[in-house]
Amino acid sequence: MVADTTKPVSVPGTEAPRPAPGTAPSRIRRAGRALRPGPAPGANGAALYRRWWQPWLWAAPAIVCAAVFGVFPFLNTLLLSFTDAKPLGGAAGFVGWSNYTRMLDDPDFWLATRNSLLYALIVVPLMVLLPLLLAVLVEKQLPGIGFFRSAFYTPVLASSVVVGLSWQWLLADEGLVNTSLEKAHLIEDAIPFLSDSWLILFSAMGLTLWKGLGWYMIFYLAALGNVPKELHEAAAMDGAGAVRRFWHITVPGVRQAMMLVGTLTGIGSLRVFTEIYMLGSPTGGPGGANRTLPFYIRDVGLDPLTGNAGYGSAVSVALFLLTLGLTLLAQRLTKEDES
Repeated sequence: MVADTTKPVSVPGTEAPRPAPGTAPSRIRRAGRALRPGPAPGANGAALYRRWWQPWLWAAPAIVCAAVFGVFPFLNTLLLSFTDAKPLGGAAGFVGWSNYTRMLDDPDFWLATRNSLLYALIVVPLMVLLPLLLAVLVEKQLPGIGFFRSAFYTPVLASSVVVGLSWQWLLADEGLVNTSLEKAHLIEDAIPFLSDSWLILFSAMGLTLWKGLGWYMIFYLAALGNVPKELHEAAAMDGAGAVRRFWHITVPGVRQAMMLVGTLTGIGSLRVFTEIYMLGSPTGGPGGANRTLPFYIRDVGLDPLTGNAGYGSAVSVALFLLTLGLTLLAQRLTKEDES
C-alpha cells in the first residue's frame, strides 16, 4: 500500500505552541462562545434544543401590547405636556414649562387634588379593614355560608354605571333612603345626598366601598388559608378571646395581603371618576366642587371646544407622580415591616 504523501508531516519541535488556559486567545474564545446564540452554559433538557430567540417570540405579543398601550401613550403624554396641543389635533407649539406653572397656580387643580387625596385617605383604611372582617366572618364553614359569599361578591360583577344608577335612585330626595327615614319620623326634610358637595363626596366613597368589599374579600380569604389554625387553637387554650386572636394572630398573618390591598385601593382611589360622575352629575357636583384629578383632566384636556390637551397632559403627569409616590411609600412600608 502506497502511503499518502499529500498530508503535511509535522516535524517535532516545529508545531505552534497552544495557548495555555487563561491566556488572551483562550479568553477571547470563551467570550465568543458566551455571546454566540444558543443555550446557556450548563443547560440541560429542552433548553439544549431551544433557539435563543424562542423565548422572545413567546413574549413578543405581551411586549408589543405593553409598548403600544403603555409605553407609547406615556411618552406621548409627557411630550404633549410641553405643548399647547388641542384635543382634536392640529398644529401644536412648544410652550416649555408654562403648563406646569399654570397648574401650580390653578386653584381648581388644587381642589381636585384635595378631593383625590381625601378620597384616598378615607377609603384606603376602610377598604383594608372591612374586607378583612368580612372574610373572617364568611371563612367559617357554616350551613348556607356559600350564599352569603356569593351575595357579598355580587356588587363586583355589576358595572359601575349600573351601580351608580342604583345609588342615584336610593339617595335621591324622593328615593328609598329619604322616604324610609321620613316615614320612620327620623327626619323632616330630605337629606341632600346628591346636591350637597360634601355629601356627594362621602356618598361616592360609600359606593366605592360597597362595590369593592367583595373583591378584596377574596384576597383575604386566600391569605387566611395560610394562617396556621394551630396558632388560634393554642391562643384559645391560653385564654385569648376572639378580638385578641384577631389582632395578634390574624392581622400579622395577612399583613402582606393588607399591604397589597392598601396599594391597589390607593391607586384606584386616586383614579376615581365614575362614582363622582354618576352621583355628582357631569359637572362634578355643585360648581365642580367634587371633581377629582381624573375628572379635572377630562374637563381641561378633552373638551372639544375649550380643552387644552397640553395642559391636561401636564395634570396627567402630576397624577402619575402622585400615584407613583404612593406606591413607593407602600413598598417602603412593606420592606420596613419585613425587616
